[in-house]
Amino acid sequence: MASSWTGNRVRLRAVEPDDWTAFMGFADDDGRRGSRLDLPRSAESYRAWAREQAVAKSDDDRFRLAVEATVTGELVGAVGSHRTGSRSGWFELDVTIGADHRRKGYAAEAVVLLLRFMFAERRYHKCLAAIFAHNEASLGLFRRLGFTEEGRLREHVFFAGRHHDLVMMGMLADEFDQRHTMSER
Repeated sequence: MASSWTGNRVRLRAVEPDDWTAFMGFADDDGRRGSRLDLPRSAESYRAWAREQAVAKSDDDRFRLAVEATVTGELVGAVGSHRTGSRSGWFELDVTIGADHRRKGYAAEAVVLLLRFMFAERRYHKCLAAIFAHNEASLGLFRRLGFTEEGRLREHVFFAGRHHDLVMMGMLADEFDQRHTMSER
């Protein structure tokens, strides 16, 4: 392993302004999967977003990182911490992998790299992930990583003409250390 941000399959890096086209594609992928339907966005809005992300500070440990395949150097997704409770020691993460790159281990490795940083370096105690109940692939991924279902928010999110359940999954720092180890291998 070359650094704390590089695994066997992926490297986590800052979002660059030229990444906008890949992120626009990831948004199109999500629309085809049947998740929340958002208004169409212009190419310029993706360009502006990528430029903003490229210079964004990680306030309160909230940040987004690009997930790049180590073999090809191609941008395959993103991972980030988007909510934190620093006083209580928790954070929430999310991961997105483009449709053409799913089921190759990229999401799992990206999440482990992010968890290692947040638990070992930032000293957080707990990680949360909110997952749509119908997203069996993501639920399976987080279960394999060692997350535990902590609750279900019934009919919590409205999209595609109806309400959907949101599953809350969590992992504690010591559970992560037992399964994945805090230090780099």
